[in-house]
Amino acid sequence: MTATTVHLVRHGEVHNPEKILYGRLPGYRLSERGEQMAQLAAQHLEGHDIALVRASPLLRAQQTAAPIAAAHGLEVSADQRLIESGNHFEGHRMGHGEARFSDPRNWRYFLNPFRPSWGEPYREQVTRVIAAVQQARAEAEGREAVLVLHQLPIWLTRRSAEGKPLVHDPRRRQCGLCSVTSLRFIGPHQSGVDYAEPAAALYAGAVDATGGKLT
Repeated sequence: MTATTVHLVRHGEVHNPEKILYGRLPGYRLSERGEQMAQLAAQHLEGHDIALVRASPLLRAQQTAAPIAAAHGLEVSADQRLIESGNHFEGHRMGHGEARFSDPRNWRYFLNPFRPSWGEPYREQVTRVIAAVQQARAEAEGREAVLVLHQLPIWLTRRSAEGKPLVHDPRRRQCGLCSVTSLRFIGPHQSGVDYAEPAAALYAGAVDATGGKLT
């Protein structure tokens, strides 16, 4: 049967001076360092036989996908299934103001970390991303596809692919900025998972979605 690879690329660092949880809010673009990260991801994939490039409709993902697609003479298409996970605290700084854990009004959002109760259920994220992966695999059969999306949906999809529980410690996610999680297939069946961090040299001082330092 034919071998196909679908690469899940996390977007680069985002310009977020307010350090809020931006989630699905529109208009959040890559920082200058994020643009450099995207270029490194594109270089990492330059020698690969890429047949298609798709991304979350959010600006930061589209900007990360652009140099990857350009290197292969392709256009970037958007797929709503690759969107960031939904989160009740979107638009707030975690631990501050309306997002404080100490505020009793928020306690109901922390009752069930296994679902999780503060946002889109883990299983729903996996279901939509796997559907996008399988479509890309079928369209790129015998070659490779790139999907650019967001940390949590990528990490959950990887854990599902590896047969691991979706519940996890967020501090232990292996999904750095502009990292490449590669799902390998033989025919429609998954045969392995690889991981690379082409932008790791730029992680020092970089921040994640909530404004926390990566290193």
